Amino acid sequence: MSSDVIPPGVDPTKPSAGRMYDYYLGGTEHFEVDRRAAEMVRAAAPELEDAAWANRGFLQRSARWLAAEAGIRQFIDIGAGLPTRNNTHEAVQAVAPDARVVYVDNDPMVQVHGKHLLANTPNTAFIGGDLRDPDGILNHPELRELIDFNQPVGLMLVSVVHFVSDERDPWGLIRRYMDAFPSGSYLSLSHGTTDKNSEEVAARVQKVYENASEQLYLRSREDIERFFEGLEIVPPYDGATPDLAHLGVWGAEDPEVADSEGSRWAYCAVARKP
Repeated sequence: MSSDVIPPGVDPTKPSAGRMYDYYLGGTEHFEVDRRAAEMVRAAAPELEDAAWANRGFLQRSARWLAAEAGIRQFIDIGAGLPTRNNTHEAVQAVAPDARVVYVDNDPMVQVHGKHLLANTPNTAFIGGDLRDPDGILNHPELRELIDFNQPVGLMLVSVVHFVSDERDPWGLIRRYMDAFPSGSYLSLSHGTTDKNSEEVAARVQKVYENASEQLYLRSREDIERFFEGLEIVPPYDGATPDLAHLGVWGAEDPEVADSEGSRWAYCAVARKP
């Protein structure tokens, strides 16, 4: 990426978590500093590239399920990154062409390119916002234009909450969002975990993010389960009990085949607000 397309507010000398994720997925919206940081992560844990793809698969499958099986017709995707191929709006509009999707991200470069990519896509919007500012997001005029708070909402928080520290109370933040939506709304959330990896490897990965735009806070299964308190978790696949699952397993036709090493870097679930 050349310097003449760097939007105001972007520091090209500091790695961005969102641009690193774009690099893992084979995108083009990243700088040399992002590529170097991503390669350091890859050296510490080679399976994290697989984790990025497994995470994208969970996003697609859960969004499609919400549209097809739960009948959700409006979605808010926070920490969305770039709305490139097979993102939320494509997954849900393939099922329901009238479904509405608002993407939210706090990276100025992602915002500029996201708005450009969606310029000719109906029933979509891309707004600037930070997960840690629920009032700013929920009251944003462009979001209010597309999202009817009297109808169920699908809230997509895919690999974003693990950039919120315990001090900022991520559990309270999620409750704040879900409290704003009516009964029948859903939360789709994935979150990095320490459970399946050595402390040494996890520490090396987190060390890379210390110099990035966002810090990484991997959490235990028990801490991730707390995000779904008061909600009804749906079974991750046919025949399963309602519970958390690893990334590749959720919605998989063959869970055993889908349970890769990268998939185990995060837990995920979809849950309904009663």
